[in-house]
Amino acid sequence: MAEETPETDVNEQPSAKDSGTESEGAAVNEAETPEVTPVETPAEAPAVTGPEGAAEAEEVPPAPAEEKRPKRRLPRRLRPQRTKRKHETATARKPITRTPKQDSTRGRRQERRGIVVSDKGDKTIVVSVDVTKLHPRYKKVVRRTRKFHAHDEQNSAAVGDVVRIVETRPLSKTKNWRLAEIVEKAK
Repeated sequence: MAEETPETDVNEQPSAKDSGTESEGAAVNEAETPEVTPVETPAEAPAVTGPEGAAEAEEVPPAPAEEKRPKRRLPRRLRPQRTKRKHETATARKPITRTPKQDSTRGRRQERRGIVVSDKGDKTIVVSVDVTKLHPRYKKVVRRTRKFHAHDEQNSAAVGDVVRIVETRPLSKTKNWRLAEIVEKAK
């Protein structure tokens, strides 16, 4: 039922043919190689006291030396040399042509509509803008409030006014909006 494998003596060393070294160029069939049991090392051997134990410890042959594997990388001098790509020199230079600038209109500036919550600063108002939008996943209406600092040249807006502000270039660290018009005055 089960295949029998030939047993070898514990002290027997495998020959060069049995070890399967490929340095000789001989391919060895795996079915023909006998199974080798590991040799007990002195660390695994039972401790025997007295002069007889010392003699037995000396008789145990050393473990077989592992075969050296070929190095994975070649030394730098044996590696194939990479050649540098040579760039083609231009025989005639192409003339520089400038394309005319397109007369493009500015992008549409953003506008917001909100309520003035502060006019304490000189030529500056703080506008609170409420934004309501649908949540992308839960489809619930979410309301957000954000404050914008806007430039008011004439100081005409007062607290509670409904105003329209327009995006503009940065006028200060926090101001990049300006007052476009006062939609409704506070009562």
